[in-house]
Formats: sequence, C-alpha cells, structure tokens
Amino acid sequence: MNDILILGAGYTGMMAAHGIARRTKTANVTLPNPTDLFDERLRQHQAAVGQDLGAHRIPDLVEPAGVRFVRGRAARIEPDHRRVVLDDGRRLDYDLLVYAIGSATPAVEHAFTIGDPDFAVALRDNAEGVLTVCGAGLTGIEAATETAESFPGMRVRLLSRGEPGSMTGPKARAHLTRALDRLGVEVRTGVSVARVLPGAVELEGGERIPTDVTLWTAGVAYARLAAEAGIAVDEAGRVDVDAALRSVSHPEIFAIGDAAAIRQAYGVIHGTCQSGIPSAAHTAESITRLLRGKAPKPFRFGYIHQPVSLGRRDAVIQFTKPDDTPSRWYLKGRAAIAYKEAVSGSPLKFYRMKTAVPAAMTKRTGGRRNRAIAVAVSDS
Repeated sequence: MNDILILGAGYTGMMAAHGIARRTKTANVTLPNPTDLFDERLRQHQAAVGQDLGAHRIPDLVEPAGVRFVRGRAARIEPDHRRVVLDDGRRLDYDLLVYAIGSATPAVEHAFTIGDPDFAVALRDNAEGVLTVCGAGLTGIEAATETAESFPGMRVRLLSRGEPGSMTGPKARAHLTRALDRLGVEVRTGVSVARVLPGAVELEGGERIPTDVTLWTAGVAYARLAAEAGIAVDEAGRVDVDAALRSVSHPEIFAIGDAAAIRQAYGVIHGTCQSGIPSAAHTAESITRLLRGKAPKPFRFGYIHQPVSLGRRDAVIQFTKPDDTPSRWYLKGRAAIAYKEAVSGSPLKFYRMKTAVPAAMTKRTGGRRNRAIAVAVSDS
C-alpha cells in the first residue's frame, strides 16, 4: 500500500502530497497535473488585471519533499485496476488515490471566467469601456473592485440577485458597500441574467444591458472524472465521502476540498481554500495512519473567516462562527489588507516547509476562538 497518487495540484492536492511525503519515507507519492505552473487561485483577481504574481513551478515546490511530479491530464480513473490513465495513454497505478480535482466556474458563451488569461487581455483592450460582472459573491466583488481600481477609466457594473456581501455582518457589509461606492462600481441587485450576448447581457424579462466585457462568476461546476469512473457522487458531482473523507463506494479513494461532499453537523462544507487545506492535511495524516496499520480518524472542521479584497488599498475580513455565520468581529482597511495578504500567501509557505504541517494547525473544530485573533480584531 505504498503507491499514493494525488489527482490535482491545486491548494488541496499540493498540501496532501506534501503532508504524505513529509510524514513517511515508505510512500511513493506521485502528483500528475496538466501544467507545471501552480495556479494561485486566491489571487486570480490580481492576475486578471495584469499584476505580476511571479511564476511558481510545481516541481520546484514538491520535489524537495520527495514527491514525483508528472505533467499530464487525467483522462479516466479505472478503480477496478487501481490506476489512472492520462490523456496521452500513460498509466499511473495506485494503492491509495487522493481525488483533489477541485471545482470551476461554469463556462458561459460570450463571457470570461476569472481564471481565463484572455480576460486580462480583454480588460487592457477595453480600458475605457464597460465591464459587467455577473454574480456578487466573493469572486465577483474582488474582480469588480480590483478592476475599478486598476482601470479608473473603465465603467464597472456588478449584477446580482442579492446584496453584495450578504454573507457578512452589518458592519463589514457597510464597509464593503462604501468601498464599492468609492471605487465607482455600479451595483444592481434583484436581477437575474438570462443569457450573455456579444456586446450585451440580457436579464430575465428581456432587458439588455450593453457591455464591452462580461465576467461570469456565478455557479460551480465539478469534474465528471469520478462519476464517469463509477465512484459514488452527490447530486452536484462531488465525491460522497464518509467521516474520514474516504469514498463511500471505494474506500481506497480519499476525496478532499471542493471535489468532496464533506458533511459536518451544520451541513455540507462549501469549497474554499479555508476548508480545502485542512481536509488535505487531515487526509495526509489518515493515509499515514493506514500505512502504519491504524484506522483513520473522523474529520471535523469549522470556519474562521470570510476575507474579501477591495482592491490593493482596502479589504474587509468577516470573522465567523464554525458554521460560517458571521460573528461580531471584523477587520477593515490596513489591518484587513495585512491579514488578507498573510492568508493568501500562507499555502506557499506551507509547501516550502521541511516538516509536515500538523492538521490541527490548519483547521478549527469549534469551541472558543483563539484569543490572539480576538485581541487583534476591532469592530470600531
């Protein structure tokens, strides 16, 4: 049981690969991925406006830990043979598989997604035009504010069914609203987009809103790889897992992060780096336990915060209860910027560590909040 295969080299896959390789010298850890460049998903809104985030090569991040990197896209999983076939026909055998494919924003015709490199080109080409952002979740808010700050000549519009920042408390939401106003972002709520057309967005009811560039940030799409392999998935396409994050149909397969339907007392965890990294660290510990003849332990997780960048000169951090509902504590302005930068950069620091990150460091399991956080936070 020494051949461990990690599918996906995002935040969760990288953490799992590092965690397993650092914890045991007997495992052969292999990490295939279509590209050898690490995608800093937490900073995609910065890359979209042309900010240079630097290039981080996956082999440079994982090979010092003893992980073998293979460049290639997984075409199918063959659970009966315990192997993955890449799109070029190569086969990778495994004893244990960690499914960390993640999720993506659904593709919509005539619209860009935040990770599309052509989106940055479109913004530069339309610096005096109109950007319409469809969806006012965290990605939509960060994209709208980052663009408005970086392209002051561009008219930025944010369309949403609900109020931007509705997941935050009233004080944090008020600060977020002021930031949108300060940056000149037009916010239109109570609307639903029916379709995106060349040069326009059509709302339900037939109204057409002219636009030069459209960014789609609504909804979540999951890879079909697990479902096509006969691995049990939920209605959304996420792998159904037990309390230890093992597939309910194939216990030799673990699923982590966005790719897994991870159930806690408050419901199914929604996909974020905040929950994905702890699930990966926990799985690394679980696999190490299996290799030593021990049973894996149940996974427990509680949310800590909802960080939102509002351009480079502002941010808001809503601290939360374990079930992700807002607490009374929040940060804004320079303190929030420093906090957000620390959070965004922390995964890369984890990958460069020479020892495995304990799972307990990356998760919250309920109970009292760390007093160091409480002292640093002000609701003034």
